[in-house]
Amino acid sequence: MPHRPTDPPTLTRRDELALSAAGLCLIGACYGLARFAYGLFVPSFRAEFSLDATATGLIASGGYVVYCVAVLAASVLTPRLGGRAVAVAAGAFATAGTLTIALAASTPLLVLGVLLGGASTGLVSPALAHAVAHRVTPVRQGRVQTVVNAGTGLGVAIAGPIALLTRDEWREAWLSFAILASLATLWAAVRVPGDRGDGPSRGLLPRPFFPPGSLSLTVAAALAGAASAAVWTFGRDLMVADGLGEQESTVAWILLGALGVLGAGAGDLAARLGLPAAWSGSTLLLAGATALLAVAPGRLATASVAAASFGTAYIAVTGLLLVWATRVHPTSPAAGVGWAFLVLALGQAAGSSALGAVAEAFDARTAFVGAALAGVAAAVVRPTSGVSRGEPPRRTTE
Repeated sequence: MPHRPTDPPTLTRRDELALSAAGLCLIGACYGLARFAYGLFVPSFRAEFSLDATATGLIASGGYVVYCVAVLAASVLTPRLGGRAVAVAAGAFATAGTLTIALAASTPLLVLGVLLGGASTGLVSPALAHAVAHRVTPVRQGRVQTVVNAGTGLGVAIAGPIALLTRDEWREAWLSFAILASLATLWAAVRVPGDRGDGPSRGLLPRPFFPPGSLSLTVAAALAGAASAAVWTFGRDLMVADGLGEQESTVAWILLGALGVLGAGAGDLAARLGLPAAWSGSTLLLAGATALLAVAPGRLATASVAAASFGTAYIAVTGLLLVWATRVHPTSPAAGVGWAFLVLALGQAAGSSALGAVAEAFDARTAFVGAALAGVAAAVVRPTSGVSRGEPPRRTTE
């Protein structure tokens, strides 16, 4: 008779807490340091490597392309290699990317570092979602998933003060990022479970790849990506162009990350209000923060409130998207999260291009209003009734 694997035991509360902390730090290293910190140091990179605006944009786009490839790879490899192996690989890519940037003596090496950092983010989310879905008791999975996802805000909050302290000594900043990323990777190697998928794999992708609820998940992820693109891509530029200084705009960015950690409560919010209400509330807050920034981006108080609200909303939205994806794909959480985050990134890329065209044709504030309207549309696309109930996922064997 063929071997029929049994479900792995759930973690104790102590081990669950350790997994949450390790995952939060690894997400922070990959997203907050290896990927999003690039934007904070663009002025230094342009001066050091004689880059124009087009070149800096192309480098950032390269990180996005690698992210898309990596998230697809993680969706396929995680059920076969286990969450720990792919999570450690993500941390290794983040460490290598930040170290390469710190030591870069030429533009090609800078590009290589950015590409390695982009790959780390594509690998890390499916791997950690897989580990949580397989080893955390179903009643607490939503909370743990959203706490781990809040690491993005933690990483951004750490990168901001380091950018302010180092200023022109940007290599020291990236060297410190590499040290932090290596420590997060070692912690993940100890604390992330190594369980693989449920039963023998059949083909490269789960079947069905689009189970019930996939359409609304896909549309919502794309709209959320487009809605968030304005602040992530043009937020600091809009602040500075409207009269806010470099230091003040960096402070607003730090608040975006620090308050983003509050998005960790999205899992509890979904448990109390239901996933549909939590999703709509978070996306509407995202839209409101984007519109508020367009009102008075040159005023520190307004920009700070808008950035802080956006950070909280964005982390909540991505955390709820993660929970939503694991409910739609209960037996293949890595594939579900990989698909949702891929569509989110595609929405951000398409949104950035479209909003840039709107800004050229009209002005930046009009583009921000367009992004806010995309957030309102995302609030309307809610989880289907079967998914929104949050029934514990059933793992099957074959």
